[in-house]
This record gives sequence, structure tokens and C-alpha cells, in this order.
Amino acid sequence: MTFASHIEPDEINALPHKAFEGRIHLINTPEEADAAVKELLQEETLGFDTETRPSFKKGKINPVSLLQLASRNDAYLFRINNLGQHQGLCKLLADGSVLKVGAAIRDDIRLLKKVFPCELTGFIDLQEIVKDYGIENFGVKKLAGIVLGIRISKSQQLSNWDAAELTEAQQVYAATDAWVTLEVYLKLRQTVIK
Repeated sequence: MTFASHIEPDEINALPHKAFEGRIHLINTPEEADAAVKELLQEETLGFDTETRPSFKKGKINPVSLLQLASRNDAYLFRINNLGQHQGLCKLLADGSVLKVGAAIRDDIRLLKKVFPCELTGFIDLQEIVKDYGIENFGVKKLAGIVLGIRISKSQQLSNWDAAELTEAQQVYAATDAWVTLEVYLKLRQTVIK
């Protein structure tokens, strides 16, 4: 199977819309985080993303609000703004045997290092591997279109991730962003590079 090198916005808009349909776990407390980490440490590969409250001032970058880790059926949304530095999460992020796959993750990792004082290992950036498949578009939305043939929504991207309560739309968006990176990675792994 070969993939298109790029995709145009009108081509994406013609694709069927898809969002994460599994269980979403919103993690607010250390106890919830402990239970979630125990589950996630049993996975081989996870989708990974973060969300940060948008800043509309040039040069100002807010701290990470949300860390998303997803398996094929479960998405865990860690409210970092509530949890802060969690030892179990640090252990998971430092565990190189659990692969954490994301897209354009350099800034995500840089911001996470400000919260977690551990060596973050086991991360795979889709941008680094899709080139081997001849894919030239690197954004999550375009990768979902090219590799999976689906359209995902980015409408919640600039919402307030520090809000006291995350809306259902925010939760589905955040879960989808992490889940879709995992699905893209798994599909690529099944494909022989020409």
C-alpha cells in the first residue's frame, strides 16, 4: 500500500468524520492518576498529545494543561493543571518500554519537562517516520486523512484547557487527538515501505 504525499483541504472535507469512540477517563486526582498509570503501564504503544491554554500574546507560552494518553479503546486525560507533578506519571513518561506516539512532539516534551523532573523516554514523533512513506504533510489532521482516510475535527484546539470543567466536546477532541496518532502509527507499521 502506498500513501499520497499530501492532501488538500477540500479532499479532507470530503472524508468521513471520525472521533474517538472508546472510554474517556478524565483524571483529576492523584488516586485517579495512580489507577490510570497502572493500566497504561500494561500497554506497548500509546497515542500521545498535550493541550495548553492558548496565549494570544506574542512570546508567552502557558504551561501544559492536559496530557492525553490513549490506547485503542481508552483515552486518559490527565489534568496536569490540577495534578501537577505526579510520581506515577513521571514513571510512565520515563518508561522506554511503553512507546508514546505523537505528532510534532518537540514542544510537548519541552513543556512536560518543566512539570516532570524525569528523563522522558520512549517517544516517537510521527513527523520523523512518515517521510519514509513518502508523506510530506505532517499535521495530525492531514495524517489522519492520508493514512486513515478520515477527517477529524480541530474545532476545540484553541479552547480554554484550564477551565474548571472540560466540556464533552473538549474531552472528545483531546481523546481523538491522542487516539488518532496511535492509529496512524499502527497503520504505518502494517505497511511495507517501498
